Amino acid sequence: MPAPAAVGHRIVHSGPHLTGHTLIDTPVRALLADVADLAPLHVTPALHVVDAARELLPDVPHVACFDTVFHKDLPAQARTYAVPERWRAEYGLRRYGFHGLSYAWALQRTAQALGRPVDNLQVVLVHMGGGCSACAVRNGHSVDTTMGLTPLEGLVMSRRSGSLDPGALLWLQRRHGLSTDELDDTLHRHSGLLGLSGTSGDTRDLVRARAEGDAAAALALATFTLSCRRGIASMAASLDRLDALVFTGEIGEDQPEVREEICSALTVLGVRGGLLVPELEDLMREGLRRIDQAVRSVPVLVVATGEIQQIAAETRRVLGVADRTR
Repeated sequence: MPAPAAVGHRIVHSGPHLTGHTLIDTPVRALLADVADLAPLHVTPALHVVDAARELLPDVPHVACFDTVFHKDLPAQARTYAVPERWRAEYGLRRYGFHGLSYAWALQRTAQALGRPVDNLQVVLVHMGGGCSACAVRNGHSVDTTMGLTPLEGLVMSRRSGSLDPGALLWLQRRHGLSTDELDDTLHRHSGLLGLSGTSGDTRDLVRARAEGDAAAALALATFTLSCRRGIASMAASLDRLDALVFTGEIGEDQPEVREEICSALTVLGVRGGLLVPELEDLMREGLRRIDQAVRSVPVLVVATGEIQQIAAETRRVLGVADRTR
C-alpha cells in the first residue's frame, strides 16, 4: 500500500463550536475533548484513535469528519427543545442529529437511483445499525431527525433505549435511588433490543428466536419496528411529499424481515409491503437497490452503508483535493 496522504476520522459529535469538517490541530482537539461526554460511547474511543494516528503519522493532515454537520442547518423549530431559555443559552441544550455521514452518502445514491437532482428530493432516510435514527431531507437539507443532543434519543436501538419519558428517569432516581452512572450504563449498554429480549441486541438472532417461539424476541422486534414506523412517520410530517423511503445501516441492508414489517404497516404514507429481497452480495457490489414493487407506491430503496467513502470524500474536500472516486 502507498503511504497515506491524509487521515480522515469519523467523529460523531462536533459540539457547538465546530460546524464543518475540519483539520485537527491542538485547539480542535481540545474542543473535541470538551464535548466527549455528549457521546461517550463514540467520541472518547475516537479521540484515542486520533491521538494514536497523529503520533504514528505526524507529517500528514488529520481531518475530523462529523456526523452532526449534515444537520447543521436544522430549522429552529426542529432543533429547539421546549425548555427555558437559560437551559438553551447557558447549557446549550439543542438537537444536533447524528448519522450524518451515512445520510450524506445515502442521499447522493438515492438521487442517482431515481434520476433526480438532490435539490428536488424530499425523502426519509433511516439508518439502522447498532444505533438507529431517521431523518427528513427536503431539497438536499436535513430538516428534522430523531436523535437529539446525544445519540441516545429517538428510535429503539440495539443496546440503547432510544427516547424515554424523562419523568421515568426522575422517578427512578427519587423512588429507587438509581445513580446517574447506573442510568447511563443501563440506557447505553443494556437496553434497546437487548433489554427487551434479555438475550441479544442483534436482529438476526431475534428473528431466528421468534421463529422458534421466543415471546421476548417477538416483543423486542415488534417494539423495534413500531419505533421505526413512528420515527419515519414523524419525519414525513416535516415534508410536503414523500419521494422515497431509504434504508441503510447494517440492519437496513441485511434484515429483510425488519424492512418488510416496517413498510407493510406504513400504508398511511403510501408505502407498501411485498418488498423485493436483494442478495446482500449483489447489494454490496452495486451499492443500492430499489426494492418496492407495488403499483403507485412510494419508492423504497436500500443503500449500502457508505460512511467510509463519505469520510474519504469529505477529507479530500477539506484538503482541496479532487475526488475522482464518484
